[in-house]
Amino acid sequence: MASSRSLLFSSSFLSKPSSFTSSLRRFVYLPSQTPGFLPRRHGFSTVFAVATEPAISSIEPNKKPEPSTVPLPSNNSSEKLLKIRHTCAHVMAMAVQKLFPDAKVTIGPWIDNGFYYDFDMEPLTDKDLKRIKKEMDRIISRNLPLLREEVSREEAQKRIMAINEPYKMEILDSIKEEPITVYHIGNEWWDLCAGPHVETTGKINKKAVELESVAGAYWRGDEKRQMLQRIYGTAWENEEQLKAYLHFKEEAKRRDHRRIGQDLDLFSIQDEAGGGLVFWHPKGAIVRNIIEDSWKKMHVEHGYDLIYTPHVAKADLWKISGHLDFYRENMYDQMEIEDELYQLRPMNCPYHILLYQRKRQSYRDLPIRVAELGTVYRYELSGSLHGLFRVRGFTQDDAHIFCLEDQIKDEIRGVLDLTEEILSRFGFDKYEVNLSTRPEKSVGSDDIWEKATCALKDALDDKGWSYEVDEGGGAFYGPKIDLKIEDALGRKWQCSTIQVDFNLPQRFDITYVDTNSDKKRPIMIHRAVLGSLERFFGVLIEHYAGDFPLWLSPVQVRILPVTDNQLEFCKEVSKKLKACGVRAELCHGERLPKLIRNAETQKIPLMAVVGPKEVETGTVTVRSRFGGELGTILVDDFIDKINIAVETRTAL
Repeated sequence: MASSRSLLFSSSFLSKPSSFTSSLRRFVYLPSQTPGFLPRRHGFSTVFAVATEPAISSIEPNKKPEPSTVPLPSNNSSEKLLKIRHTCAHVMAMAVQKLFPDAKVTIGPWIDNGFYYDFDMEPLTDKDLKRIKKEMDRIISRNLPLLREEVSREEAQKRIMAINEPYKMEILDSIKEEPITVYHIGNEWWDLCAGPHVETTGKINKKAVELESVAGAYWRGDEKRQMLQRIYGTAWENEEQLKAYLHFKEEAKRRDHRRIGQDLDLFSIQDEAGGGLVFWHPKGAIVRNIIEDSWKKMHVEHGYDLIYTPHVAKADLWKISGHLDFYRENMYDQMEIEDELYQLRPMNCPYHILLYQRKRQSYRDLPIRVAELGTVYRYELSGSLHGLFRVRGFTQDDAHIFCLEDQIKDEIRGVLDLTEEILSRFGFDKYEVNLSTRPEKSVGSDDIWEKATCALKDALDDKGWSYEVDEGGGAFYGPKIDLKIEDALGRKWQCSTIQVDFNLPQRFDITYVDTNSDKKRPIMIHRAVLGSLERFFGVLIEHYAGDFPLWLSPVQVRILPVTDNQLEFCKEVSKKLKACGVRAELCHGERLPKLIRNAETQKIPLMAVVGPKEVETGTVTVRSRFGGELGTILVDDFIDKINIAVETRTAL
């Protein structure tokens, strides 16, 4: 990116470095070392922990601090860490019951970044968390042993009844294996548990443990049951890892798409309309249109037919597909229209099948590829809704391929190529790929499962992508490939999926005519690249921290007059930029320093400042958010450079 920029500006600007710092000083006082005008690049860390960045203004540094280089292990990579976290959950439960004797314990597992435990007790405060942490520290300092014991079911029941722990009795009833395992902390506290744990509490570094928050959680996830107090904590092997994690956590907070979406006026969830229903504001809609236009163009180039289908259908359609039998809890109530029941669609698949069935298909017609940006509606509890990541109405980038058995490999490879092309366009080039194979319960013959699974493996091998095999993790109707993208913080997001389906073609009895004029069943492939536009937009916001590259930014240029005397010329510049496809806006009515600060806060890639000299010469003085001060440029040259940068998706 830097090399492209230097080539672009070598003749007009780099030969005159003194003009860089002089241009804007004509309008506003800039000290010789003004950090707000240093060059800035998108420099994303690949390690899991990233240092925080202060809020950006025209006076504050635009350069990010060095990210933490402390590698953070995971539960999968470090058995020691997993044991520490599991033991921390037990230590925390012991501490809670020492401080709050009436608290009833439920479950306390390890999770990705730490642990939690659920308690039936009165609501907790931040002050309570501090008390609990101090008690945990005392327990850790006592270096108490973790002792494993095997008991009979009857003995376990006897002990649970003796301490009056009803939730533990319910957990015991759900355990099918025997003997029952119990872990003790010294001789003071015990829990039903399969392990593993550290040998003694002293193996935990108390300075690498922190209690983070309290949340409400229904017992067994059932909203009709008791609301519990869930305490979340994080635990690491040493203090350095904890500090790196806290840096990562702060950076993730700074990038939170919900806050950025509000600050940059991109989207909202309106209470009057209902939770989980997204309103795309004008600026957010611009980014969505760019995503959609790119998606459509690339799909057409890859041989897909674009379609549109209804948002509702007769309930009978969902009976045929099996959704009413297996997916009803995720569907909204049916509505009656002229004595017939209709259903909001939770998925697009049946509609695409109906289009396939609209006429007789021949083997010569296959493969048939249809794609749709189709909005679906799924029931979610209000407590599970989360910004753009968990909503009730969303638009899937859905597509289905109908093909012959011997076409599966080539079609899957084509999907992988398209997936890479689309994701890399938006800045994602690191993936985690998983291949899930046949589960115990499934439909379809052994032969077709073997052929489909081999085709998926061969396509991945041809692509040269490394992948993990999840044995038995496939859907009941076919094997699948799942792809997670890695963002700027090293977090992985499930987006793309490719699923072979032997079930729906049979349910809908779809066929094609083979070379002998016999009817045969085609193979159906479901696939999504982005997952949903809402979720992908949320990931994009957090990946770029709202600092979208020039080609993707909803506003590419903000025109700033020094005084209102330049307003008419600025209007002409704005009109010319828009006519040439540049997304520009004019802002005035404030002092120039404030206009500049506002543009920085709104993360506008380019500022075009206009004073008397610019009006006289037909130029603008340009300041790039990513490239620093670019000097004074003729308006036509400015437009050309923007269009080149957008075309090549580089910074200016």
